[in-house]
Amino acid sequence: MKKIIIYTDGGSRGNPGPAAVGVVFCNEKGQLIKECSEYLGDNFTNNEAEYRAVIFALQKFKALFSKELAKNSEVEIRSDSELMVKQLNAQYKILDEKIQPLFLKIWNLKFDFRSVKMKLIPREKNREADRMANEALDREASVQKLF
Repeated sequence: MKKIIIYTDGGSRGNPGPAAVGVVFCNEKGQLIKECSEYLGDNFTNNEAEYRAVIFALQKFKALFSKELAKNSEVEIRSDSELMVKQLNAQYKILDEKIQPLFLKIWNLKFDFRSVKMKLIPREKNREADRMANEALDREASVQKLF
């Protein structure tokens, strides 16, 4: 069995506003395997972006490393979003109607893995995923300035 640590971050400029996600894959020793980011579009809240970062991470894992490896992997997702981590760990209720379908998407994606655990980490330990999300936002902003 493999243990993979995935750092995730989602951010929105404006809340709601343009949003992006950043994801960093590491092995059990904390060594970098892969970094990914994606621009989401406009009119997303920070909370929506945080949830979409987890969805992106789980889907990207399967695309990069195979569904077979996913079934044999123990995944620990680390995020600095207290609200999201506590909601996904069933410590907080989900009242936002926009978040409920995102929660269900993550719930269903978890079945493709041996195990998926959520861990809350301090913001300063999530700098790389935050950097990736901000780079995606900056790339999109520079493209829009060209046109």
